[in-house]
Amino acid sequence: MSVSLTPAALARVQRYLSETPDAIGLRFGVTRTGCSGWQHTADLAKEERAGDTVFEQDGVRIYVDMLSLPQVDGTTIDLVKQRLGEQFLFRNPNASAECGCGESFTTDADAA
Repeated sequence: MSVSLTPAALARVQRYLSETPDAIGLRFGVTRTGCSGWQHTADLAKEERAGDTVFEQDGVRIYVDMLSLPQVDGTTIDLVKQRLGEQFLFRNPNASAECGCGESFTTDADAA
């Protein structure tokens, strides 16, 4: 089991954490939404919750709740720069299909 950050994403999360003293890491997971079913969520974690799985990479802790873990296990989080902005990109090996706009995804488990 794992969730990992590319060097670019790691540097950006480290910067977010240094700017937010009460944050303890990155909270990553999914929520039900969109036309395909799941949408990735990422925010700064303020506390560890019961049932969280915690991954650590170069001092950054990544908190994943137990309901999200099967959907995001193996995901690599990247940071891509596009024109004048940047955004996180989630390379999720569990996603078997995406909606047309790319906001939500489906897994093989959803089809079963």
